[in-house]
Amino acid sequence: MNKRIAALDLGTNTFHLVVAEVNNNKFNKIIEEQRHVKLGEGGITEGKITDAAFRRGIEALREFKSVIADYNVDLIQASGTSALRSAVNGIDFINEVMQETGICIEIIEGDVEAELIYKGVRAVSDLRSSTLIMDIGGGSVEFIFCNGAQIFWKKSYPIGAARLMAMFHHSDPISIPNMNAIEAYLQEPVEELKDRAREYKPQQLIGSAGAFETFAALVADKHKGDQQILNLDNYSFEPSELKSILTTVLVSTHRERVQNKLIIPVRTDMIVVASVLTKYLIEQMNFPVIRLSRFALKEGLLVQAIEKANAF
Repeated sequence: MNKRIAALDLGTNTFHLVVAEVNNNKFNKIIEEQRHVKLGEGGITEGKITDAAFRRGIEALREFKSVIADYNVDLIQASGTSALRSAVNGIDFINEVMQETGICIEIIEGDVEAELIYKGVRAVSDLRSSTLIMDIGGGSVEFIFCNGAQIFWKKSYPIGAARLMAMFHHSDPISIPNMNAIEAYLQEPVEELKDRAREYKPQQLIGSAGAFETFAALVADKHKGDQQILNLDNYSFEPSELKSILTTVLVSTHRERVQNKLIIPVRTDMIVVASVLTKYLIEQMNFPVIRLSRFALKEGLLVQAIEKANAF
């Protein structure tokens, strides 16, 4: 198999594109781009894509189509996640994308999303020990108990950062009552995760891309003073350093986060609720090892394409 594949991960906050050369069951990335469309902004709790977000999404995919055309791609694999699968006008968006660009979007369910995230993380991470993978999206969060050989259990919860922010983040900086309300809302899924953890005994937590990339940048800047280490596909946290950064984020103001160049604009406010979620989880489950994987769903799409090609 020697092909060029374009994989598109169309998330609630960000649309991702990667074009890769696939050969001998491996892929080499040629180009990666992203657009911060905020598809869920203003409508995620009502289950709709607002007109402004709709137009931002269409424009982003027009731009992606132009990029793809420059690379002589053999296959386009586009997957829509939480915002598209829960929006009443998600099908309208998909139809307009097809009409405008010819890109066919497949809406994937949460369990499929979790499996693709696992495949992406496994392509670059050491999963020899029992592991819990967490992917914090805008609309949903996926949890996967696994090792390198198999998935033991997986589930997608509608507790993504955009949803939590719309529901609970109502002060600047976030108030203790707001944080307590988020933790109360998360108690049921976290209790289910703790039950599964007693069964599968994970030795590490891996956060895939997204918010964990920001956490890693902040930790590296504060404790190591070297952003070059973040060029690697994996990053290992000292748990105490991560907890310190999470606390710093939680007491920060919107203005302080805007001025911090390590926090990309799409995460200026959502990083706060992502920090509440992450801090609550690691306090409840006490992982000895916490790591970042830069590979996630879009890389999982590339792995899946290779698997499908090999099946014939």
